Amino acid sequence: MIRKKLLAEFLSICKRKDYRAAIEFQDKIKNLIPGKPARKKIRNICGLDISFDKGSERVFAAASVHSFPDLAVIEQKGVTSITEFPYIPGLLAFREGPAIIELLEKLKSPIDLFLFDGQGIAHPRGAGIASMMGLLLDKPSIGCAKTRLVGGYDGPASRKGASSRLTHNGMIIGSVLRTRDNVKPVFVSVGYKIDLKISVDSILKCCRKYRIPEPIREAHRLSNQLRTESNIN
Repeated sequence: MIRKKLLAEFLSICKRKDYRAAIEFQDKIKNLIPGKPARKKIRNICGLDISFDKGSERVFAAASVHSFPDLAVIEQKGVTSITEFPYIPGLLAFREGPAIIELLEKLKSPIDLFLFDGQGIAHPRGAGIASMMGLLLDKPSIGCAKTRLVGGYDGPASRKGASSRLTHNGMIIGSVLRTRDNVKPVFVSVGYKIDLKISVDSILKCCRKYRIPEPIREAHRLSNQLRTESNIN
């Protein structure tokens, strides 16, 4: 069930472009994250990605829904929207969140798990985009980022499936995961209503030929396609 009161507050902050209120909002909700892991079987996974139009406020949000674990494409949707919040490190959810919410309203498929190209609890305030959106939507979510935002780690072994701990202030906040042999790792962190082991296992099962999980790769392809087509037209 969508947390309507928190969602309304979140959208208001985004519209006002109030970065101080955004930080206060993250501090307020961090005790609700990551929540108790859901026990529901994962059947459908949705990857999300946003592409930005350089020099304008247009954003192109895309979702790719796949069956799990076979990863067959079930549904894909995209929207063109306007972002009102500036780019500020650590506040990505406020820049991308409204477009994602608009996009998800168009999906018809039930979603058991969301994959975000961004951080979950591996965030300075423990509330990256995967955690915030998972909380607001009340759905299990995982952050799978290409780069580290916070924390320290030792590099994992070079083989696929190798991992090492990402730690911050003495706590494990994620996993540095090798999804292909001899390629750069990704940074996996719990978003909402899921634990780290299931998060890592799910990301590995979603990585077939490439470093990035297939649902996120497909969403990224679609968001770039939307941007390209928009600029042609």
